[in-house]
Amino acid sequence: MADVENIIDDIEQATQLSLRPYQLSSLGGGCINTAYKLSSDDHCFFIKTNAPSRLDMFEAEAQGLQEMSAVDAVRIPHVICFGSNNRQSYLVLEYIHIGSLRGSAAAQLGEQLAQLHAVEKPYFGWSIDNTIGSTPQLNKRHHDWPSFWQQNRLAAQLRFASENGFGGSLQKQGEKLINKLDVFFAGYSPKPSLLHGDLWGGNAGADENGQPVIFDPACYYGDRETDLAMTELFGGFGGDFFAAYKNTYPLDAGYNSRKTLYNLYHILNHLNLFGGGYLGQAESMINQLLAEC
Repeated sequence: MADVENIIDDIEQATQLSLRPYQLSSLGGGCINTAYKLSSDDHCFFIKTNAPSRLDMFEAEAQGLQEMSAVDAVRIPHVICFGSNNRQSYLVLEYIHIGSLRGSAAAQLGEQLAQLHAVEKPYFGWSIDNTIGSTPQLNKRHHDWPSFWQQNRLAAQLRFASENGFGGSLQKQGEKLINKLDVFFAGYSPKPSLLHGDLWGGNAGADENGQPVIFDPACYYGDRETDLAMTELFGGFGGDFFAAYKNTYPLDAGYNSRKTLYNLYHILNHLNLFGGGYLGQAESMINQLLAEC
């Protein structure tokens, strides 16, 4: 169990509530952090903990949640506080009982995500680096999207893969691909949209009232197609979601040719996080993309 006394002190200071006595229960489902539900009278909080050295990860996540929440397009968990002590770092959010995207929630999320993507900056990237899972995600600002994707996304993941012992064909073919990225952007100039950044089915759901909720972001400003591509990578969103999104904010005709390029980033990240089980898929995607060049 987490050492929560210092965390509770911070929550009480942030909320001006008295939370003792309390109940602390473990929550499953995460592979990066340890999660808990803190209950006290009528108040509940969601707590994520990790090693003290991961405070920067939680700080960046909190900033991403706050940036998306400020748009007021889709429900985002409210940030209570974050910090660290000698034993752990932590992030505290409002507790939301989250279920599946049932009923009309999927279509509603499609509309709301399109509204989030309508928020733009004059550059690609973000004010700080953050993480995708526990992997560093580099957000150095660019004014050219293909260069951003080449350097901050694919080249970075290939470098991490090399450091993790995945060389050979992956590196050789990957290098060929990143030198040919302009092919996929002929006649297409995306705008820098506010992105969730890690929008797979496990990071979206519906609250107790059936309203969509998204969480665990890896925010930056980039091509909105990257968020849409990831929703297709592992499934869980359905046709109503896509129809509602496209009706609200139509997609460029070339999306289907770029979504594999965008999802390659996440498969390379899974290779770096979870090991060689993703190597074949990454190499297959690279070869598929090279065949289209």
